[in-house]
Amino acid sequence: MQSDQAVAALGSLAQEHRLAIFRMLVRAGKEGLAAGMIAEALGVPSSSLSFHLAHLTRSGLISQERQSRTLIYRADYAAMNSLVAYLLENCCAGDACAVDLLVSQGACK
Repeated sequence: MQSDQAVAALGSLAQEHRLAIFRMLVRAGKEGLAAGMIAEALGVPSSSLSFHLAHLTRSGLISQERQSRTLIYRADYAAMNSLVAYLLENCCAGDACAVDLLVSQGACK
């Protein structure tokens, strides 16, 4: 991941509703969630939700798929792992730490 990509991703997450949406989509797994379900769960108006979802999509942290008339959103786990790996790249000044455990478990690739 390049620094400009990390800045865009972190900027997308630096807002309460977008962070909540992203965390919800991470928990939802591969099936993702329909926009209406996200709006209902978070109590966010549809117009605001569309803005936040578009912002997260542009940053590459989530993807969107149309299923008939419904838009399904999913967290992009590869992008999330790349961001975490970028943030932890020089962790602990080279000493063994929790990052080694994450990498060994495949959480950061």
